Amino acid sequence: MKRFSIKSSKNIENTLRKIGKLCDEEFEIGGVALLLGAMDNPNKKIEFYLDHLIKIASDVSDTIEKTKKATLDNKINCLQEIIVKNRGYIGDSDTYDDPQNANMINIIERRKGLPVGLGIIYLDVAHRLGWQATGINFPGHFLIRLEHNSKRKIIDPFNNGIERDTPDLRQILKQINGMDSELLPQHSCSLSSRETLIRLLNNIKFRAISSNNLKRAIQIMERMLLIAPGQWGILQEASLFYYKIGNLKKSTEILEGFLEKAVHNFERREAETMLYKVKQHLH
Repeated sequence: MKRFSIKSSKNIENTLRKIGKLCDEEFEIGGVALLLGAMDNPNKKIEFYLDHLIKIASDVSDTIEKTKKATLDNKINCLQEIIVKNRGYIGDSDTYDDPQNANMINIIERRKGLPVGLGIIYLDVAHRLGWQATGINFPGHFLIRLEHNSKRKIIDPFNNGIERDTPDLRQILKQINGMDSELLPQHSCSLSSRETLIRLLNNIKFRAISSNNLKRAIQIMERMLLIAPGQWGILQEASLFYYKIGNLKKSTEILEGFLEKAVHNFERREAETMLYKVKQHLH
């Protein structure tokens, strides 16, 4: 299937709205991440950064061809060689909460970022080369699963693309969620490209909320709605957020818009209940 290619930073909002209507397989995850990053970098043209991602994929492909080994292990080695050793990408442990770590343009310029930000580079390369690769729903630390000829391995983009086995995952989980935490099946569920981009935006949103920057949090939620306009969870959160800050009109608009298109009875009932509560406070 031909992917929707991002070619420029013109009319970013309109382009993101178009992407919101596409299937996951129809857009390039790196290109969309760059568009989202360009919204905070209006003077930067994304063509340069797109070329950078394309060149990384080309270099990985060339390296694979030279070694004449298309095994899973060699694919991982080539990703590490090009992304980490040649391009110098690393996880930003020193200034982890810097907002630049979740902006793809800044990540490329600084060669460092959050796990999901770096992970998108790995995924973009893998998808451009037609590899089977996906983010996984691991809590607090974004990881990638690569597959080849029925073999699977998990790699850690924040830590130089190293492989992670089950004991590693258990240790990471306990560090993040506490010593009583145990690995569950949902921790290895695949994330779609859209869900991965939402996870990237969530990092920015959470930091905005923690610093009480509500205007910024709303701005990020509106970007989520551009690329995932039909996801009830995001619409629900946005409506509730607007309700809490007193913008009942916007909260109502979101719920009414969802109900016009809702097809799942459970989600419809939840939206109707929320809408009833919101309208009780409208004057």
